[in-house]
Amino acid sequence: MSEVSRDAFIDGRWVPGSRRFAVRDPFDNALIAEVTAADEGLVDAAIDAAVRAFPGWRARTGPERGGMLRILAALMLEGEHRLAMLCTRENGKPLRESSAEVRYAASFLSWFAGEAERVYGETIPASYPTQRLTVGREPVGPCALITPWNFPYAMLTRKLGAALAAGCTVVAKPAEQTPLCALALAELVEQAGIPAGVVNVIPTDDAVRIGGRLLASPAIRKISFTGSTAVGRLIFRNAAEDLKRVSLELGGNAPFVVLADADLDAAVAGALVAKFRNTGQSCVAANRFILEAPIAELFTQQLVASIARLVAGRGSDPGVELGPLIDDASVAKVQRLVTDALAKGARLVHGTPPERGSGRLVAPVVLDRITREMAVWREEIFGPIVALRTAVDEADALAQANDTDAGLVAYVYTRDGSRQARMAEALEVGMVGVNEGLVSTAQAPFGGIKHSGLGREGSRHGLDDYTSLKYIAKRL
Repeated sequence: MSEVSRDAFIDGRWVPGSRRFAVRDPFDNALIAEVTAADEGLVDAAIDAAVRAFPGWRARTGPERGGMLRILAALMLEGEHRLAMLCTRENGKPLRESSAEVRYAASFLSWFAGEAERVYGETIPASYPTQRLTVGREPVGPCALITPWNFPYAMLTRKLGAALAAGCTVVAKPAEQTPLCALALAELVEQAGIPAGVVNVIPTDDAVRIGGRLLASPAIRKISFTGSTAVGRLIFRNAAEDLKRVSLELGGNAPFVVLADADLDAAVAGALVAKFRNTGQSCVAANRFILEAPIAELFTQQLVASIARLVAGRGSDPGVELGPLIDDASVAKVQRLVTDALAKGARLVHGTPPERGSGRLVAPVVLDRITREMAVWREEIFGPIVALRTAVDEADALAQANDTDAGLVAYVYTRDGSRQARMAEALEVGMVGVNEGLVSTAQAPFGGIKHSGLGREGSRHGLDDYTSLKYIAKRL
């Protein structure tokens, strides 16, 4: 793995700070790098750079902006192995998943490169012959992009592609656990010829202070945040002071419903993808497995047999399918959820509850007899716990699936077309996978309802939050 810049990227320059913070390998806590910790001065410099670059960037044509995004996507794909190794090193996920993430991340840049050429307006029929009514879309202005650690490339490009395509400039704040991936992307931004100041990256280990600085700046016209619901609420509340545009992709609590007529082989295969990608550390991870009674025992047997074959270890080692959890706090949460469930009557079907001090490599745990009183039913797990609950029939399965404040994604397996339609329409979520365990793709709108957030990312709708409508009434 070649060296990656370790300073803030501001106005096309690499800027060191007065303080640095450590980035560590989640597998063994080994030091990877010490990275500039942006202070208020660097944040203000990044905002100023985005403000200065905005008029020139918005003035470029859509095809010009799209062309640069295509170059950036191509550079990511050319450097796939190097970028994937870096992701595995600082995130811990298996190398094959990191490679898939690089390709997935690049797909957002390619998609929005095309959308940059299609920022269409409309003509409205006028009230009288000498009047012309038109509507255009304009970029909202400089944006702050705040991204998480679990998909450090894709969560950034999903926002960055839309912002740049619309004509916005950005200040990006990556998660403190994975700043190197964002800085590697900034290097490619520079190589792609994107003008100085259009993209600025400010690493920090003080998210509250630096995020607050971005929120307080009147020059930042939009905040895009992916992370927990609790932090999303704070951002939404503080953004209201300046009436900033806000898009929030927040926590999930995804139900995975298997009805009695499902193809169980397909359901098990989908469950492995939906549950164990990034060792369960995903907002779209299956949280609550709801099994219709006639197939509950057989599905559980087949799923446990497949889980038992999963290989855990260092993400860069051959054949590894499950990497470590990102930090000790994540391990402690899994321990707490398992302990709480067992204390309240859950049954341990497979695995060993993680013990304090046992490290970050947590093997899968399968629990059944889950009830709604257990924390594992109410909270987003973000780890390799499979929580099983039986439903009497389709109506009961639907009621259980909707028994949550979250509404990001749901999965349902059934071969019956009528059941597919009924369940997909009645599930209270923003996305549904019907006989499909992987719903994320650049051309489809990603986002949720209820406490899972506001707005959509990806698809043609991904430009909506980065543009404002301007209506023009003209008398000839």
